[in-house]
Amino acid sequence: MVPKKIFFTKGVGKHKHELHSFELALRSAGIEKCNIVNVSSIVPPGCKIISKERGISLLKPGQITYCVMSRNSTNKTNRLIGASIGIATPKEENSYGYISEYHGSGNICKQMGDHTEDLAASMLATTLGLDFDPDKAWNERKQEYKMSGSFIQTQNITQTAHGNKDNQWTTVLAAAVFLE
Repeated sequence: MVPKKIFFTKGVGKHKHELHSFELALRSAGIEKCNIVNVSSIVPPGCKIISKERGISLLKPGQITYCVMSRNSTNKTNRLIGASIGIATPKEENSYGYISEYHGSGNICKQMGDHTEDLAASMLATTLGLDFDPDKAWNERKQEYKMSGSFIQTQNITQTAHGNKDNQWTTVLAAAVFLE
């Protein structure tokens, strides 16, 4: 199977049991009815990015669903956690792109999103033979990549949340979901 479509989603769930908080995060993301299989991070050539709404409408209960997922959980009150997915796609339709995933604590949403975009773009840049300075700020490298004419886009989807009171579990997830 080579996916032809991809969509991005995110969710958060809170419950006294960690597994149940994960289920609620899947529901929040709209992918709870699927049998999720985690895969690595290649966007196939010609894979079209579609809206979350369109993607969810194409899912069938019980289907095996491949995705790149970032997930994080905590049961510590007020601890900031996050999960993020970044993507970088090349201009050439017959070339593949990259997805990166990252999860952590203490980072604000924008920082995590920028980090995952940077990771995906850096991986793509190396396969395209582009020179880049990893010590430059992401915004500076992003402009260089776009000016090179080799990138179509980079983007991210990031979910953050603070740990729930009463030490309940909080789970966040971000996912890039592949469809045929």
